Amino acid sequence: MILIQFTGLSGAGKTTLAQNVRHLLLDKSYKVEIVDGDVYRKTICRDLGFSREDRCENIRRLFNVAQNFVREDTIVLMSVINPYESLRNELRTYEFVRTVYLDCSISNLIKRDPKGLYKQALLPDNDPNKISHFTGISDVFEIPSNADLVLKTDVETEIFSTNRLYSFIISNLS
Repeated sequence: MILIQFTGLSGAGKTTLAQNVRHLLLDKSYKVEIVDGDVYRKTICRDLGFSREDRCENIRRLFNVAQNFVREDTIVLMSVINPYESLRNELRTYEFVRTVYLDCSISNLIKRDPKGLYKQALLPDNDPNKISHFTGISDVFEIPSNADLVLKTDVETEIFSTNRLYSFIISNLS
């Protein structure tokens, strides 16, 4: 089977595209699971913060969950920011892992801001509501140098990106 490790900033469309593609795959009778970083932050990763070490541990825990699904012949869509190239490359050493980068400009993400996070990250430093260490604003996001698929979610329509992702997954099934 295959594990898609999404990477992209908050609001780029990782969860939306994972859900869309999941429906398409289920319609074709594939087994598919979404391992969503936001969901697991509330359970097995709730003890982790947002330091580099904690972010890496978060990804490794999610990958362990995802591997269990892959062993059960399930397509896994790992929807998580995954900001570090070295960690993405660590996962890519497994032959069943593919990297999909959702590329969206910061200006478009700030306009979208579905969770209001960019607004909080851009508050003045002395504001008690400011989010510190926000990926892409006040913390690092390393653009993938070797993604298997790049989806430009601020240019492509949701349907177009969904169909590209679906075709990519189908063509990569082992």
